[in-house]
Amino acid sequence: MSVRRLAAEQPASFAFTAENDAWADRQIAKYPEGRQASAVISLLWKAQEQCGGWLPEPAIRVVADRLGMPNIRVLEIATFYTMFNLEPVGRHFVQLCGTTHCMMRGSEELKDVCRQKIGPERHVSADGALSWLEVECLGACANAPMAQINYDYYEDLTPDNFGALLDNLRAGRPVKTGSQIGRQCSAPALGPTSLTDPALYIFTSLTAGSSHIVTATSRLETILRANRVPFRAVDIATDEKARMLWGRRAGKDEGGRLRKLPGLVQEGFVLGVSC
Repeated sequence: MSVRRLAAEQPASFAFTAENDAWADRQIAKYPEGRQASAVISLLWKAQEQCGGWLPEPAIRVVADRLGMPNIRVLEIATFYTMFNLEPVGRHFVQLCGTTHCMMRGSEELKDVCRQKIGPERHVSADGALSWLEVECLGACANAPMAQINYDYYEDLTPDNFGALLDNLRAGRPVKTGSQIGRQCSAPALGPTSLTDPALYIFTSLTAGSSHIVTATSRLETILRANRVPFRAVDIATDEKARMLWGRRAGKDEGGRLRKLPGLVQEGFVLGVSC
C-alpha cells in the first residue's frame, strides 16, 4: 500500500452543518452505549462529502472528539482506507482503473487523455472542475476500460469518447453514465449472441409484436401466482403512477394519445404489459 499523508495546506477548522450534525446523531444512535466508535467510517464519509470530496485534518479531529476517540485512531482509519481522499479533488473526481483488464484494453491511452485535459495525477485543474487518480480494480472488468467519476461508472471508454466526456463534465453538460458504446449491462459489445428470443424478456419492444409481449406477460403472471406474489392489473393509460413508472415505453398513437396498455404492477412497479 502506498504511503498516504495529509495535505500540506489545511483549513483552519471544520464543523458539521446542522443537517449533517443531526445525521451524525442518528448514525451514532444505531450502536449500543460505549460502542459509538463504530460510527467512525460513516462520520468520516459524511465529513468528506461536506468538504467537497476530500477529508481535511480538522474534520478528522472533529469526528474523533464526537466519538470520544483518540485523534490518532481516527487518523489511522482515514489513512488506511483509500476511499478517503486526504487532499483536495475536483468537482468531478476521476478514478481511472489501471488494473490488468483495463490496462490491456487501453487505460494507458486514457491516462494520456487525463494528462492532456486535466494535468498531472492528483492535480486539480485550474478551474477546479476536474482531478484524476489511477486506482486498482473497480469491478467492471467486462466493460473495460472504465473509470469512476464521483459516484458513477463510465465504461467502454476510448480516448475519443473519454475526452468528450471530460469536456462535457467541465462544461456542465449532461452526460451518459455506464457504457459509452450502448452496451446493455455486461452483454457482448456487439449485442447478445444467445437468448435473443424477445419472448424471454418482460420488457420487450412494443414494435416486436404483441404476441411476444403477451407471451412474456403470461409467463410473468404464472411465476407471480406460483410464488404467491401479490399483483394487480392496471390500465397504464389511466393510472398516473403506473404511467410515470412505465415512462415512455408505451409511446403514443398516431393521434398523439398514450396507447392503452393493460399491465401488471407489483408493489408499485410495472412488471410487464400485454397488448
